[in-house]
Amino acid sequence: MITVYGAPGWGSAISELMLTLAEIPYQFDNVDGFDKPGPQQERLRSINPLCQVPTLQLDDGSVMTETAAIALMILDKRPDLAPPVGTPEREQFWRLLVWLVANVYPTFTYADYPERFAPDAPEQLRERCVAYRKTLYLWLDKQLQAAPWAFGEQLTLLDIYICVLRTWGPRQGWFAQNAPKMSAIADAVCGLPSLRNVLRSNDII
Repeated sequence: MITVYGAPGWGSAISELMLTLAEIPYQFDNVDGFDKPGPQQERLRSINPLCQVPTLQLDDGSVMTETAAIALMILDKRPDLAPPVGTPEREQFWRLLVWLVANVYPTFTYADYPERFAPDAPEQLRERCVAYRKTLYLWLDKQLQAAPWAFGEQLTLLDIYICVLRTWGPRQGWFAQNAPKMSAIADAVCGLPSLRNVLRSNDII
C-alpha cells in the first residue's frame, strides 16, 4: 500500500484527496513538525533528503514527490480525472496544473520562510509574495468555467488543488469576494461525501 508522509493542512492534503478521489488505497503517516529540527524532520529526511510533504512511498518501496508528478501517476490509473484526450480542455488542464505548481507554490515557499532568502528584509519579502499571489489567483479565476468544476461538468484533479489552496492565504473570505469561481469550485469539492473524512482531518471543512 502507498504510504503518504504528510502533515494535516499542508500540501500533503492535495495528495490525500487525489488518492481518495481516485479510490487508490493509501495509509497516512503524520510527520507534523517536519519543518523544524527534531525526530519528525529526521524521519522524513531519511526517506526524502529535501524533507518535503507530500512524500509518497510506493508499493515497491520507491519514493514519489511533487504533487504534479503524483497527479500524473494517479491519472495513469484514473484517466477520467482529467479532460478527454484531444480536447482543448485537456490542453488547458496540463497548462493550469503545471502553472499552479510553477507559479503559485513558490510564493508560499518565499512567504513562509522569507529569512532563508532575504534575511535583511523578511517582512517585505513576505508581503510582496502574498500580494503577488493574489494577482495570480485573480488571473486563474478568469480562466475557469466553474459550472460547477474548473472545466464545466467534469470533476478533475485540478479542482482538488483549488479546494486546498483556498484554505491557505489569503483565506476563504478573500476568495469569496475576489475569486468567486475558485470559491465555488472549492465549495463543490467540500460537498463530495467520499472526501469528507480527508477534508475534515486536514481542517478544510
